[in-house]
Amino acid sequence: MPKPITTLFMLMTVDGKISLGDNDSLDVDKDFPKIKGVKGGLNQYYELEKMTDYYSLNSGRTLAKVGANEWKNVQKTVVKFVVIDNKPHLNSRGIDNMLKKSNKLFIITTNKNHPAFKRKEEDNLEIIYFKNKIDFKKLFNDLKEKYETKRMTIQTGGTLNSILLREGLIDKISIVVAPLLIGGKDTSTLIDGPSLKSIKEIDKVRALKLVSVKKLKSSYINLKYKVLN
Repeated sequence: MPKPITTLFMLMTVDGKISLGDNDSLDVDKDFPKIKGVKGGLNQYYELEKMTDYYSLNSGRTLAKVGANEWKNVQKTVVKFVVIDNKPHLNSRGIDNMLKKSNKLFIITTNKNHPAFKRKEEDNLEIIYFKNKIDFKKLFNDLKEKYETKRMTIQTGGTLNSILLREGLIDKISIVVAPLLIGGKDTSTLIDGPSLKSIKEIDKVRALKLVSVKKLKSSYINLKYKVLN
C-alpha cells in the first residue's frame, strides 16, 4: 500500500514516559524546564525538531496541551499539519491559530460538528471526514496518492502511537531520551493502547533495528531505529 515514509519523533524519559503525570495539566513542554538536571539539555530536542519533515502528524489533544487554543501572535511556518481530532480538543480559536501557523492544515475527524467545518472555505484547510472510525491505512494512502505526501513526522500521544504502530504505519523511530525517571503506571508512555492478552497476538509486536546512537549534551541521547514491519 502506497503511503508516506513515516518517522515517530518524540521526547521521552529513560523509563519511556512522555508526560509528567496522568492528566493533561501536566506537560513535557511546560514542566521539564522546571526540573534541575533536565532543563539544560531540553533545547536540543527542539533543535532536532526543526529538522523533521514538512508534514507533521499531531493529535488535537496534544496541540491543546501545548496551548494551541490560547496562542497569540502566531507565526506562519512551512509545516503542513495533519491533525487527528475527534472530540474535538481544538476549539474555534485553536483552528484559527493552526490555520495561521500551517502552510496547510489537514483536520482528520469523525465529528461532523467539528469547528473546522465553519472554516472549510479557507484555502489552506483540508478536512478529511470519516463517518464512524478513522481508517488510518486509507488516510495514509490518501495522503500519499492524493496529496503527494512523501515523508511525514509523527508526534502524537501514546494511544495513537500504539494504533499506528500496530497497523504497520510507522517506518522509523527517532527518540530523544531525557535523563529522567518519572514512574507511574497511569502516566503515558511512548506506546500505550490496550495490552496484549496472549501469545496469539505476538504479530502485533514490532521489532526494531538500531540505526544510530548519538550522545547529546547534558546526558541526553538520540536513538534512531528502523521498524521491522
